[in-house]
Amino acid sequence: QVQLVESGGGLVQPGGSLRLSCAASGSIFSIKGMVWYQWYRQTPGKQRELVAGISSSGNTNYADSVKGRFTISRDNAKNTMYLQMNSLKPEDTAVYYCNVWLPVTNYWGQGTQVTVSS
Repeated sequence: QVQLVESGGGLVQPGGSLRLSCAASGSIFSIKGMVWYQWYRQTPGKQRELVAGISSSGNTNYADSVKGRFTISRDNAKNTMYLQMNSLKPEDTAVYYCNVWLPVTNYWGQGTQVTVSS
């Protein structure tokens, strides 16, 4: 069973930066074939939205609202994925979840709160 554990959330002022980490148990980052490593976020009363993703082949995609500010990456040797968030805005406030998508299943972390406020 794969477990994903996020860390790095917290309170930051507008314009600040945070780096979220998602550590995985097992060798989920060494799976062959199509895998997407993704970050989602959710605010109360709204659906979970995709923020950024990176495929097993290195392709990336970002929500329009975070393009140019957020960067997704992964370190296969450490079984960890990251989300570097710069120029944070109050509207980035949410619970952030990491997700690993495979064609037959997907895994979620427990979430980490990010609050952008002065």
